Amino acid sequence: MKLVTTEQIRRIDRETIDNVGIPGPELMENAGRGIAERLANFIIDTEASEKVSVFCGKGNNGGDGFVVARHLDRAGASVTVYFIGPIDNLSLDARLNFDRAAGTGVELREIGDIDHLPDRLDGDWIIDAVFGTGFSGSPRGLGAQVIEYINQQPQRVIAVDIPSGLDADSGRHEGAVIEADYTFTLALPKYGLYVSPGRELAGRVETVPIGVPEDVIHRSDLQIELITPATVAELIPIRKPDGHKGDFGKLFVLAGSTGLTGAAAMTARSALRCGCGLTKVGCPSTVLPVIAGICMEATSHPLPDVAKKGALALRGLGEVRKLTAEHDAVAIGPGIGQHHETGELVRRFVTKLDRQAVIDADGLNALVGHIDILKSVEAPLVLTPHPGEFRRLSGKAVPDDIHERISVTREFAKTYGVVLVLKGSPTLVADTDGHCYLNSTGNSGMATGGSGDVLTGAIGSLLAQGMSCLDAAVAGVYIHGLAGDLAAEELTERAVIAGDLIAYIPQAFELLGC
Repeated sequence: MKLVTTEQIRRIDRETIDNVGIPGPELMENAGRGIAERLANFIIDTEASEKVSVFCGKGNNGGDGFVVARHLDRAGASVTVYFIGPIDNLSLDARLNFDRAAGTGVELREIGDIDHLPDRLDGDWIIDAVFGTGFSGSPRGLGAQVIEYINQQPQRVIAVDIPSGLDADSGRHEGAVIEADYTFTLALPKYGLYVSPGRELAGRVETVPIGVPEDVIHRSDLQIELITPATVAELIPIRKPDGHKGDFGKLFVLAGSTGLTGAAAMTARSALRCGCGLTKVGCPSTVLPVIAGICMEATSHPLPDVAKKGALALRGLGEVRKLTAEHDAVAIGPGIGQHHETGELVRRFVTKLDRQAVIDADGLNALVGHIDILKSVEAPLVLTPHPGEFRRLSGKAVPDDIHERISVTREFAKTYGVVLVLKGSPTLVADTDGHCYLNSTGNSGMATGGSGDVLTGAIGSLLAQGMSCLDAAVAGVYIHGLAGDLAAEELTERAVIAGDLIAYIPQAFELLGC
């Protein structure tokens, strides 16, 4: 699903109204009805849930709110609308739907002053339709007071299109902002709903179609995709009912060193949990017993050691290449350390790769100062740096602004001919053709040692199962984040550790129907 900026959705709306001939009031009606239909299932549930307070601003977001109120009233809810007056200041479409709501059982109360509101609202739900995507800057006066009032109420809050006060492009806010439990965004998702603090303020986000034709969206040439469950479910390969372990991919993991054996084991275990038929860990001979004891389901292979220091020696390059030839894909780097011989081994190995691979952690550090060798690598590669690793690789800091971050991600992928997974909040995936995807899963509980190793194993597993680098990266980051969300839901974000992500991978696949 495409992501849009404020300017892009404005152009799409204008194209739909002016050139396709769908009137603005019809789009507004579709928006409000679509939200109300989704809300009715859990708002019109128990007697205690039937009272709904809707807060409407003067613009078109307020107009959407009037439509929602009318349809909820029709569905059987007891609805009270609080609108920022005076009536004559409502936009044309908002006034039209105010008048329509006035002809129903909806109670309409003008807010001329914050003191006009009760100390405590009745019911379980508040609907926020004060400011929409056209708003920028800091809420002032009565609008800011209404936002603060809503946040002080105990009810669950549903935002229409975007939480009021939030910048739809950046996910930031300069003043008062709604803290929503749910956001029903209209037509297409907005960037600000997936960038902190916007993603936290929006709560659970769902996109509601409003009747914009697909060809209008296509003509808009939107560049960035949001990774959704539907996106991933379509990518995951179907497993043959009569398949054997050789049918489900063989992954070779070049990983591990003294003190970093857990990284190798977690990568292998993650790969197996993601459906890989066979996983083999190539590691320094000194640490093999430890890795083999941690991950019994994977096989392991001892590789030459640097003077028994527990680091991969350069003289093992030929053996590494032989092992690679026996597998479908390779994962390089988790826990290999930064011994100079190990770095040279990685560089020479990568240069002659002949199959898909994912490179992470110290595999990336081995490329620092030698990044141009990627331009001559014929094998398809996925690189998975966090911001610090990206800065060391590229010489560029990762920008805070999401749009600038997207630009540097796409530029790097194109320059070096790789699929780049730039980890962060949110994680971005870009390929050499300019495709770029923004991930919608994950949480702060995943900011813990070993989380990246789990992601490397997931992507490596999907590569071994025959997925392309782009598809494996897109699916891998989503499944990794979804497993983290499931873990945090049960364990809390504070208590999640990397191993928990592996434990919740099966539930992630179950939710995706894969």
